[in-house]
Amino acid sequence: MQTYTETQENLSGLLERASNEGEVRIKRTNGQIFILKPENGKRSALDVAGIDLGISTKEIVEFVREGRERP
Repeated sequence: MQTYTETQENLSGLLERASNEGEVRIKRTNGQIFILKPENGKRSALDVAGIDLGISTKEIVEFVREGRERP
């Protein structure tokens, strides 16, 4: 990750670079350093990739019904 001074790049360029590289450092002339990184898109916690279990919907429903029948 490169460090940029306040005068080296414009904001638009830094935002684009942060988007591509994950984050950029900006160093002020007084030595203060900031890290600029893109915010992750807001996604639902339930938005996950599915997995192939190799079973049908009918079989899943049967498993659930069996589980509910147990005391």
